[in-house]
Amino acid sequence: MTVDRRSFRRESEDQRRESLILAALELMSEGGPAAATVRAIAERAGTTPGLIRHYFQSKDQLTRDAYRWMMDRMTTDSQSASATASSPEAALAALIRSSLQPPVMDGTRVRLWAGFLHMVQDDPAMREVHMATYTRYRDLLQSLIQRLPGKGNPGVARGLAIACNAVIDGLWLEGGTLPDSFAPREIEQIGLSAISAILGTDLTPFAKDQDA
Repeated sequence: MTVDRRSFRRESEDQRRESLILAALELMSEGGPAAATVRAIAERAGTTPGLIRHYFQSKDQLTRDAYRWMMDRMTTDSQSASATASSPEAALAALIRSSLQPPVMDGTRVRLWAGFLHMVQDDPAMREVHMATYTRYRDLLQSLIQRLPGKGNPGVARGLAIACNAVIDGLWLEGGTLPDSFAPREIEQIGLSAISAILGTDLTPFAKDQDA
C-alpha cells in the first residue's frame, strides 16, 4: 500500500485520519502489528505523534479503525463490480468474481487480516469490528441472493449467504496466500461453480466480465 503524502494543510479531517490509517496498514504489512508504533506511523505519514493522539483515543483505537477501514474497503471494492449488472445472476456473479481477484484478493491484505484476526480473540472491541464487517459483507450477499428467482425467503437466503461466504473466504485465503499455485481466473471459476451448486442457480455463464 502506498500513501499519497500530500500536505496536511490541504487535507480534510477525514483525509488526515485516513492517511494515518494507511500509514499504519503499510507498517503492519511490512513488519506485523508490532512495527506500527505511534512514532513509526507519524514518520510514515509525515506528521507528528500528537496528530495521531488528536484523531485516535489510543493506539488500540487506531488499530481497530485500520481493521475496519481495510475490511470495509474490500466490501466496497467487491460491491462496486455488481452495481451495473443487468440481472440478479450477473450481479451476484460480479460480486463473487471481484471478491476473488485483485485488489480484493491480495497477499498483503491476507497477511494483514491474519494479524488482525489474532487480535480479535483477545480484544472484545476488535471482535465487534470483526462482527460488523463480516455482517456487512454477508448481508450484501444475502440481498443479492434474495433477488434470485425462488430465493426471496429471508431465512433461507441468510443460510445460503453464510454458506457462500464461507466458500469465498476460503478461496480468498488460498488465492491470496498462494497466487502462483492457480491458473489465471481459476479461483473465480471454482467460486462460481461451488456457489452455483449451493444455490441451485447456474452462475458460470458469468465467468467473464459481462452482465448479459
